[in-house]
Amino acid sequence: MSWEPFGARLRRAMDERGPLCVGIDPHAALLADWGLGDDVAGLERFSRTVVEATADRVAVLKPQSAFFERFGSRGVAVLEKSVEEARAAGALVVMDAKRGDIGSTMAAYAESFLHRDAPLFSDALTVSPYLGYGSLKPAVELARENGAGLFVLALTSNPEGAEVQRAVRGDGRTVGATMLAHLAAENAGQEPMGSFGAVVGATLGDLSSFDLAVNGPLLAPGIGAQGATAADLPAVFGAAVRNVVPNVSRGVLRHGPDVASLRAAAERFAEEIRAAVAPA
Repeated sequence: MSWEPFGARLRRAMDERGPLCVGIDPHAALLADWGLGDDVAGLERFSRTVVEATADRVAVLKPQSAFFERFGSRGVAVLEKSVEEARAAGALVVMDAKRGDIGSTMAAYAESFLHRDAPLFSDALTVSPYLGYGSLKPAVELARENGAGLFVLALTSNPEGAEVQRAVRGDGRTVGATMLAHLAAENAGQEPMGSFGAVVGATLGDLSSFDLAVNGPLLAPGIGAQGATAADLPAVFGAAVRNVVPNVSRGVLRHGPDVASLRAAAERFAEEIRAAVAPA
């Protein structure tokens, strides 16, 4: 069976709902802020509330799998249900698991998140290419087969990332630039947008020395609590800004547990981002 590619579905969702990704990050401090216990019951209440408030109106929801996995099988069961309910409400789900390995292990990770029969099937998966981009081949192939996508860590916002991503190869190109070039090759000829994107931090300032025109989405953490604003996006991403999917987590989640407040925060960020990236 042929599935509509992730890139096409994401482009439509961004155009219809605005280019916003809301993170679902139920870490202990945030559960406490919501008056919830740091347990499976608190996890379930938190996740369901975020899905209820946002899944019918934002383009993308991005659960961070680690915050569910720490509760063992019961936490993973909550994650499965959250993914199912978010997708049923119309949001695309990017699983933030940052998987990266080689051979059969990478293939198993891909089966876990990118096969349509998997309980945790997601529209896209974050992956780490730092065992070599070629190590991602099983995930690339399975994503294509199932109409899913990948977001490859390329230029991340954490300061430690620079020692790897800004390292210069023997050919004079940085490692991060090499990852972007691989993604451009994956997406060549895909319309309206390819399914293989990069993670590029919105807090990194001028990125004009990098070719961000990969014909795919750019997942951009850093808006809100990390200090970047919607107004910063054109200066950071230049001509590629239309394909940027800014991720906001704490900036929205701090307004919980009230559903109406969560919705209002998400809608405010979506409108600010839409206005910032609209063609002049």
